[in-house]
Amino acid sequence: MSEVSLAAEQRTEFGKGAARRTRRAGKIPAVLYGHGSDPKHLALPALEFARVVREHGQNAVLTLAIDGGSELALTKTVTTHPIKNYIEHVDLLLVKRGEKVTVEVPLVISGEPVSGTLLTQDLSTIQIEAEALHIPDQIELSIAGVAAGTQIHASDLTLPEGAVLVTDGDALVVAVNEAPSAAQLEGDEAAAPAEATEES
Repeated sequence: MSEVSLAAEQRTEFGKGAARRTRRAGKIPAVLYGHGSDPKHLALPALEFARVVREHGQNAVLTLAIDGGSELALTKTVTTHPIKNYIEHVDLLLVKRGEKVTVEVPLVISGEPVSGTLLTQDLSTIQIEAEALHIPDQIELSIAGVAAGTQIHASDLTLPEGAVLVTDGDALVVAVNEAPSAAQLEGDEAAAPAEATEES
């Protein structure tokens, strides 16, 4: 994951009213914390930050230009408005080059299992520990040609060099089972109304 430079301003006003004013000015309220330092209240340029998240994901590493200095920060939490879908607030974690951080990374499934099977995906993200500047955008898992009865657990995933699995290795990621036959599906449908009648 590449590092992205972003200009940030220190915020001196706090509270809901101040946050609304910040957003009206085209900026996003943010807090930078970590390494035992006092939290810094910042304003990030809204359009540029939204583009960073879109292109680099929610684990983007930012080089923040603040008051003539610079800080390296990991995007930790992005809070989005539930209806209007704009970014309301961002939590940033202060990091150092070479430092390892624990992050949640999307899991991307590719390929198709053998014909006549049904895929169940239990996990869509996994937690890993990786260097702050070497966080993968995603972890890929190919299920091409996987046979019925196969279960893939978190410990079976191939992680990038230097990354360590934090998610429980026994956690089920995907299961490939035999697809039910048409006769089985018809039997299930016939049983459902009968059960409903008994219950009523």
